[in-house]
Amino acid sequence: MPVKKPAPTRKSSDSVAPQNRSTSRKKDLAPALSLPAKPETLTEADRIAAKQRDISVSEFFLKNRHLLGFDNPKKALLTTIKEAVDNSLDACEEAHLLPEILIEVKQIQEDRFIVIVEDNGPGVVKEQIPKIFGKLLYGSKFHSMKQSRGQQGIGISAAGMYGQLTTGTPTKITSRISSRKPAHYFEIHIDTAKNLPTIVKDEVVDWKPPHGTRVEIELEGKYQKGRHSVEDYVRQTVIANPHATITYLLPTGEREAYKAASRQFPITPREIKPHPHGIELGILMKMLKSTTSRRVKAFLSTDFARVSSAVATNILKTAGISDAARPKDIAHNEADKLYRAINATKLMKPPTDCLSPIGENALLQGIKKNVEADFYTAITRPPAVYRGNPFQIEVAIAYGGKLPAEEFVDLMRFANRVPLLYQQSACAISKSVLQTSWRNYGIDQSKGALPSGPILMAVHMASVWVPFTSESKEAVASYPEIIHEIKLALQECGRRLDAFIRKGRREAEARRKKDYIKSYLPHIGIGLREILSFKEKDEKKILDLLTDILERSRE
Repeated sequence: MPVKKPAPTRKSSDSVAPQNRSTSRKKDLAPALSLPAKPETLTEADRIAAKQRDISVSEFFLKNRHLLGFDNPKKALLTTIKEAVDNSLDACEEAHLLPEILIEVKQIQEDRFIVIVEDNGPGVVKEQIPKIFGKLLYGSKFHSMKQSRGQQGIGISAAGMYGQLTTGTPTKITSRISSRKPAHYFEIHIDTAKNLPTIVKDEVVDWKPPHGTRVEIELEGKYQKGRHSVEDYVRQTVIANPHATITYLLPTGEREAYKAASRQFPITPREIKPHPHGIELGILMKMLKSTTSRRVKAFLSTDFARVSSAVATNILKTAGISDAARPKDIAHNEADKLYRAINATKLMKPPTDCLSPIGENALLQGIKKNVEADFYTAITRPPAVYRGNPFQIEVAIAYGGKLPAEEFVDLMRFANRVPLLYQQSACAISKSVLQTSWRNYGIDQSKGALPSGPILMAVHMASVWVPFTSESKEAVASYPEIIHEIKLALQECGRRLDAFIRKGRREAEARRKKDYIKSYLPHIGIGLREILSFKEKDEKKILDLLTDILERSRE
């Protein structure tokens, strides 16, 4: 029988069905086609990367609202009022208007309030209202080198965001820029995911004031009197701003009216250019890339303060850079040499017309109108500089009178005319007071403590950029230059106070002695009459003569 031949053995590639061969080819081509990897092939790094996303500045501050001063209901109420009043004062002063501000706090529930702040300022242009009140980090003062209360463009929009978070209600704004223009009313929410305003309502309304702005925020808060209260803030604000008239309507229905202690308008600060000694290398490199100057010499003399054409030539010569070099062509190494040459060059201090100090007379007027004391003194120090930023320190002291004698000094801290009520121990002002030896000036002071006695101290720092320790603007950073200037001002006021206290003690001692002598005059008269055989009428004349001499010596 014929033997059947076995079937030929197929190769592995031949044994694959046509559809399987197609699948195989797809697998081979997968890397080239960038097909998505299977879930099981993802690494831990891939999973972590998938979670990364942008963080809106509004979201950040919403989660970290304590950084802005909204960490408890009592402080939140105060911070909301403070931010609104700061905006009102800045707006009035920019428009050269004496501020007239209404503050009203309405309690609608145990822990819910409506805060209303209205001013007579220039008003806000309609198109700008949503951005100013509904967007964080939006403003005109961050890049401006002149003194102002607001700096970061956060305050009033953050207050509205806190109100939205705690009550769900929008910020309500009414503003008018002229008697010939209508008033506009807005209700605004903040889209925290995008840091953009959401307009809930936009309409024209009837509003009597010819110009000004009214802000209304409903929020969760807590009202208490005493230290760190709204009343305390208002009292300090009128002391630092004696040109302002403020009316405060309390939740209890009471009304407190503070008329301006001075009709003199504050000095209007002028914007200046940055001083070269106040910038870092990275900022210098950024300025070189963004300048409109075509030559590096022109860049130095036009983009900075206190750099003349001759000084710019010396700086470039020291750095080994040509006068004709283009700023945008300056490489990192050349920029580093330029930076070192700038810091090695002696320059004039920055101009100080960018500052607007309260002034000794105005500061005394503000204190005298609100504090009853026996002695007042104030001093404004000459301008100084830290990190290229000009600043000025002012100190005022009130002593005696109705000030409490058994307590620590009533220390009022101000920065650009704004009261600083919290974080006292972290502030350069408090540290300067602590480091001053008040015993040398006749004031009691325990080791490591503030001085005690019937004293009020007001310390004000005016600067184009106050170095606050946090975004809530409650304490000044402890730069050595700032502490040095504060201590010098405190010591000068301390010497004046010491002279007053010593004079008072001398006068008190003289009165004591004269009263002692006066008590013995009748006995002297009797003795003289007995020795010299005077009559009673002569004794009376002698006593009248001695009394008159004693009184004249007292005068």
